[in-house]
Amino acid sequence: MSNLLYDALFAPHATNPSCFIIRAGITDLSYAEFVARAAQFAHALQAAGVHPGDRVVVQAHKTVEMVLLYAATLQAGAVFLPLNTAYKRDEVAYFVSDAAPKLLVCDPSSSEALGDIAEQAGARLLTLDADGHGSLSEAAEGQPSQFETVPRAPGDLAALLYTSGTTGRSKGAMLSHENLLSNTQVLTDHWQITAKDRLIHALPIFHTHGLFVALNTALYAGSQVVFMPGFDVDAILNALPDATMLMGVPTFYTRLLNDPRLTKEAAANMRLFISGSAPLLAETHEAFTARTGHRILERYGMTETNMNTSNPYDGERRAGTVGVPLPGTEVIVTDPETGAPLPQGEVGMIEVRGANVFQGYWQMPEKTAEELRDTGFFITSDLGQYSADGYLTIVGRSKDMIITGGYNVYPKEVEDVLNDIDGVLESAVFGVPDADFGEAIVAALVAEPGVALSIDQITAVVKEKLARFKHPGRYEVLTELPRNTMGKVQKNLLRQEYGAR
Repeated sequence: MSNLLYDALFAPHATNPSCFIIRAGITDLSYAEFVARAAQFAHALQAAGVHPGDRVVVQAHKTVEMVLLYAATLQAGAVFLPLNTAYKRDEVAYFVSDAAPKLLVCDPSSSEALGDIAEQAGARLLTLDADGHGSLSEAAEGQPSQFETVPRAPGDLAALLYTSGTTGRSKGAMLSHENLLSNTQVLTDHWQITAKDRLIHALPIFHTHGLFVALNTALYAGSQVVFMPGFDVDAILNALPDATMLMGVPTFYTRLLNDPRLTKEAAANMRLFISGSAPLLAETHEAFTARTGHRILERYGMTETNMNTSNPYDGERRAGTVGVPLPGTEVIVTDPETGAPLPQGEVGMIEVRGANVFQGYWQMPEKTAEELRDTGFFITSDLGQYSADGYLTIVGRSKDMIITGGYNVYPKEVEDVLNDIDGVLESAVFGVPDADFGEAIVAALVAEPGVALSIDQITAVVKEKLARFKHPGRYEVLTELPRNTMGKVQKNLLRQEYGAR
């Protein structure tokens, strides 16, 4: 038996002298060097008591050593569980108690705070700092540079990723070797990624986007990776002339557009700009094309399913949509009440089926049964609609839909109108409790730099464009919208802040 994911992503590079990782001020790392060092990490995991199927939890800075830990975990047959670096002690305590890992890896500065958490879970504690140093790296030093890869079947777990938990207890999405490899193969082919590509990697690697989309496809294709600790406009602009790809979130593109150094000439060598993890405004899409000559490719995915749809590589990349279903993935829009498929043009629940769809929620069989149908379709809780020619548009989350006076209001429809108004940079529309209507509509607005918004003028435009029941009853002008680390607007925070007013 082989180890499906490791054998596809890492094993082929054992003797590959080509450059893999490029870092500022540090010697480049070849694929062969990476695989040999990962084997040393696998030995360190084994010495720490990690067995096949055990969970390895890591909350550490983005470093090559963290990627080595990912490779080593797979090679040792264990399950990789990365955590957002923003999580606090109590949040980490929940994940560790729920996942029951054999090993917890953290920054040395957190070792005292997390030591008792690891001890209570029966886990060993090792460290990795922002430079890749720590007790884990030290444990790997001197270990053999080859490791006998542990066999893993297609259905065995490769990773456990927890959802954000904005509406309740975070759920651990169980992702198998087949889930991750199938999506990697489809994306590499669909986006025509090859060993000739050089990817700018400025995303975090505790998330599906940065880890399983960006890194897995680069590994599968043998691409070079310009590895950055985080998003930095100067670093990205400096890397553009020699790069071919950038995967980012919408804020990457809005911040790049704010810099006059982003030009057609600067992006002349680039082959592909990809956006995901949060909706990309159509205005940003068009502005980026006008400035660089490139059409951003927007796609749609989530923790439980990896990537589901994508705008085409060859063909129309339509602003405001997430494209069409990826090969091998079924994406349907259904009636939220009955589950019956809806005709094109109607708004409904997005459901997904394919080899990319996860195995269920860790230790939550009831929740798994609620969201994963017997037919294999996963109920995403995203609302969407298909155009006549098959392009999917995400309307919003079902939990974000506003029911006011018995009418359903989809926030995106209102946001699209607001975002088109001169002077409005972006908006977020949400519902708050209301004694008369059940929910009242509130719009949070962010003005373009140097603009003073006129609520009277905005109200007049909304009155002209939308039915009365869709009109916000209140407008709040903010300096910025609250976002998580992947750029998604946190409407739950807006509801908490403005719901009591």
